[in-house]
Amino acid sequence: MNNIIKTIIFFLIILGHIPGYAQTKLPDNIQWLTNESDPVFASPNAQKGGSFNTAVMSFPLTFRTVGPDSNSAFRSAILGSQLSLIGLHPNTLNIIPELATHWAFDNDKKTMYFKLNPKARWSDGRPVTADDFAYTLEFMRSKHIVAPWYNDYYTKEIEKVIVYDDHTLAVVSTKPVPDLHLKLGLSPLPRHFYGSLDEDFVKKYNWEIVPNTGAYQIVDFKKGKYVKFKRKKDWWAQEMMYFKNRFNVDYVIYDVVRDFNIMWEYFKKTRIDSFALTIPQYWHIKSNIPEVQKGYIHKIWFFNNTQQSAQGLWLNQDKEIFKDANVRYAFAHAMNIEKVIEQVLRNDYFRLENGYVGYGPYSNTSIRARRFNIDKVEHYMTGSGWSRGSDGIWEKDGQRFSVEVSYSHEEHTSRLVVLKEDAKKAGIELNLSKLDPSAAYKKVMEKKHDAAWMGWSTSLRPRFWEHYHSINAHKPQTNNITNTDDPDLDKMIDIYRNSLDEQERIDLSLKLQEKVHEIGSFVPTFMIPYIRQAYWRWWKLPDIPGTKVSGDLFEPFDSSTGGLFWYDKELHKETQKAMKKGTPFPPVTIKDETFKMKFLN
Repeated sequence: MNNIIKTIIFFLIILGHIPGYAQTKLPDNIQWLTNESDPVFASPNAQKGGSFNTAVMSFPLTFRTVGPDSNSAFRSAILGSQLSLIGLHPNTLNIIPELATHWAFDNDKKTMYFKLNPKARWSDGRPVTADDFAYTLEFMRSKHIVAPWYNDYYTKEIEKVIVYDDHTLAVVSTKPVPDLHLKLGLSPLPRHFYGSLDEDFVKKYNWEIVPNTGAYQIVDFKKGKYVKFKRKKDWWAQEMMYFKNRFNVDYVIYDVVRDFNIMWEYFKKTRIDSFALTIPQYWHIKSNIPEVQKGYIHKIWFFNNTQQSAQGLWLNQDKEIFKDANVRYAFAHAMNIEKVIEQVLRNDYFRLENGYVGYGPYSNTSIRARRFNIDKVEHYMTGSGWSRGSDGIWEKDGQRFSVEVSYSHEEHTSRLVVLKEDAKKAGIELNLSKLDPSAAYKKVMEKKHDAAWMGWSTSLRPRFWEHYHSINAHKPQTNNITNTDDPDLDKMIDIYRNSLDEQERIDLSLKLQEKVHEIGSFVPTFMIPYIRQAYWRWWKLPDIPGTKVSGDLFEPFDSSTGGLFWYDKELHKETQKAMKKGTPFPPVTIKDETFKMKFLN
């Protein structure tokens, strides 16, 4: 019997039917790479211990990270404790180890090889193996997860995962792409936990705590109230070079607080440990309280240097009024963005010059957004045959220059009112249409807007195809919300997407931004290249409080930038005594410009 079993296993191994066993031979000419030379960014003074309390505005509808109702803000907290094969150093953007200690690139520009850290463990103690990455592909392609986008991406973009042994694998793209490491650094999924998926997946795993590989795991929750994470005391990666002295607090607790103003009250009562002060009213007025004046609460203004959201007015060129480039230029010159920055935003925000700021060499820093200039409005409008009507608004062939601006945030109304007043002086009527976020998003995605007041999320490299290629124009549910349709632009975008040469892509990116500026369908408004936060003085940060790409100095989990802060028990005791007696400390407001973009100085 033993010989029969051995024979069966032998043939299964040959056929590649046993996960974790070699299916093909590893190439002989692999040049393995690693990175132990980039600077660490955590503080050697960090201490372990304490609980960090923060808040979310709504309780997640599920703990699943794929499938129905999974795309909530809380999803990032769950995924933050799931490592990938590799990471990016937040200051140099070089590859650094996570689950893999070494990596290599194949000459086909489609394949990367990885050596797993043999110490890597799931939170249930099971070892992480190459098969867990093969399972990621099976999982993401399964119809049972009810996630069409993931089904499509992991079928059309990732060809396969090759398992050589328990700690060696390759990930293969369906086609050569630039920046291959940004695509192939997969995260594993635990086959031993999920097993074979079926039609009950969505319901079965709604509230399951899935094993992960990061520093924290959910240990308790009450629906609608809170979620509690606990640090793994013997986390397998805690002594790794880029993880050491990070992820320091014992517990991270998310309480549900459904109103931003109530969150502020919670913070003042020490029920929350940090609070975002990005909005000028909070930084300048609401934070002018005794707790800050007496030094119990510290404030910090930390400049980062990362990709900026393309915030602005997106003009729908399928609307008759915006088909003429001269009219689009006139509209841009009628928007007094600088006045909004000065009068409403207290000069705290910066003018966004184009939609691709903060992308390093890929950003065209020579482009300047069109400024408020009534003379230029006159020039462009008269040049296209328009004239002022009796009420001062431009008219042509019975059409008034009247534009509906769709937006969704009440706090932006004051900004738009200023724009509306000065646009009228320039002969343009703005009709402000505030909708709830879902309705505003739907209207814009169906391309029914005149001008959309909104921003887009960023990526590591500029993306043009989604927003400006004609294949995405004149139809709903695409990100080309300006309905830009330009053959020359299309050609450049196609070359950019298909190029594997970095310098060619950089050169094309700069030219594409010039072309987008020339078309004039996007009016850039503001950017916020910094973080502003308040925090109780018993919380400590490194000497350089964050990284080049930090978006939150008190982000607890993210493997690239999170977990840099720590709790000082003695300072907590000292502060509590002082608060009882009313004894003040010197007030502290930190302004750190280590990573400030040079052109802002």
